[in-house]
Amino acid sequence: MGLYQKHRPSSLDTVVGNNDTVEALEKLLGKKDIPHAFLLCGPTGCGKTTIARILSERVGAAMGDITEVDSADFRGIDTIRDLRKQASFVPLHGDSRVFILDECHQLSKDAQNALLKQLEDTPSHVYFILCTTEPHKLLPTIRSRCSTHDVNPLSETEMVKLLKRIIKSENRGKEKKKVVDDKVLEAIAESSLGHPRGAINILEKVLVVSKDKQMKVAKQAAEEQTQSIELAKALLRRATWKEVSFILKGLKDEDPERIRRHILGYCNAVLLNGSNDIAAAIMEEMIEPFYNSGMPGLVFACYAISK
Repeated sequence: MGLYQKHRPSSLDTVVGNNDTVEALEKLLGKKDIPHAFLLCGPTGCGKTTIARILSERVGAAMGDITEVDSADFRGIDTIRDLRKQASFVPLHGDSRVFILDECHQLSKDAQNALLKQLEDTPSHVYFILCTTEPHKLLPTIRSRCSTHDVNPLSETEMVKLLKRIIKSENRGKEKKKVVDDKVLEAIAESSLGHPRGAINILEKVLVVSKDKQMKVAKQAAEEQTQSIELAKALLRRATWKEVSFILKGLKDEDPERIRRHILGYCNAVLLNGSNDIAAAIMEEMIEPFYNSGMPGLVFACYAISK
């Protein structure tokens, strides 16, 4: 079992970061009438599915009564018809049945309309938890039926705290010594750009090498984000739109929010090393999330910067 699966939070009070979202969910779960549809929005790798699983247990669903659907692969109306059929059955093990729809924005228009009908007439024992990186692609009527919550990337401070907690847990009962230097943890936090899954995966690679090689491994992991960084470098040197658009075409299947944060992180490092008006201008264009505009928003921001 990988570190990410092993140390996935199992309760809301063990979730690091997203304090406002956790507090809001705790308040909702403490009410008599809990919403039967939740919408969790945020970039890939920030913990939406983890929180969805925690919510599932909190509303009384046992493991056998939780169904997870990857809407990227199962996006047609037949998927929703099957869920509607399953929803009509009583829970087998717990008090509730929960359906987690990951990347739900990829459901077809017909599937979304069928889902809307289900949300409008949800049995008392059924809960839907929708997870998405692009909520603007969902029907407005679906969004209005859900209790919506943002799941944001962690700050570098929060990320280092999470990594230290994992290291402490992994070394419980062993000789007390610093396994990973703070500078390496800070490098991991910076390169992961707030995504816990990415940071923990890098930590796993770091932990299996000697201390003198840990920083090199952490930096290599950061360099794997080359396409996003290539885009940031092109914007910084005021490359032609032809060159910038060519890089963007190579990123068309990537999460625009993750790309935005990679660019922000790179420009932030440039600014911290000295005054740079171009880096500041790029950050100004990239400061707002692309949840609503998606890839077109990223393309337009890059076009505005390159002109």
